Amino acid sequence: MLVAVPAVLSSDQLAEVRRLIDSGRWEDGKKTAGQQSELAKRNLQLPASSAEAQAAGKIVMDALANNGLFMSAALPNRVFPPLFNRYDAGGNHGFDNHVDNAIRYLEDKSARIRTDLSATLFLADPDDYDGGELIVEDTYGEHAVKLPAGDVVLYPSTSLHRVQPVTRGSRIASFFWIQSMVRDDGQRTLLLDMDAAIRKLATTLGDKDPSIVSLTGTYHNLLRRWADC
Repeated sequence: MLVAVPAVLSSDQLAEVRRLIDSGRWEDGKKTAGQQSELAKRNLQLPASSAEAQAAGKIVMDALANNGLFMSAALPNRVFPPLFNRYDAGGNHGFDNHVDNAIRYLEDKSARIRTDLSATLFLADPDDYDGGELIVEDTYGEHAVKLPAGDVVLYPSTSLHRVQPVTRGSRIASFFWIQSMVRDDGQRTLLLDMDAAIRKLATTLGDKDPSIVSLTGTYHNLLRRWADC
């Protein structure tokens, strides 16, 4: 399941996140790459422990918690603290095909999460740079993703994916992982589709319609059966 979540950040939140991270000191992104990814990763990254990254990450986390589509699609149990990266033109920046590590550890090793979903929050508008598309491969082929600033894309962490080289400007983004209450992508997809259908029907039939009550009960019973909290 590949899901685009529009306008996760408001214009004010986006401006503040950019102000914070643009003032930070960027370092080689290989420092946080796994063994496989280190060979493929060519970008810059804001140190996770920096004051700028932590302040910007809090804004992102608060916005995610208040976004209904994100919560419905991801069903998050835990969210890895957002990280921030930059791909510049002229620096041979890109990220070749790779699969994200199954387990991610916090920088201080105090906790870890299972990566069920990967997420990219775009922080630069598509017109600001050329290239830099996120390419996600699945059974239906390759999908190129380049969203407006403030939008998030979610995709299974099991997916083979890459970032195309940037040939003009800078691609700036936040990236993070989610350990979902429902680890199976197919089950999450069914729950998301069901939730969307219930919400749509409720706008015409009303929340108290018996069919809406019944479908909502079925949704929660499926979630209860599949959830790992």
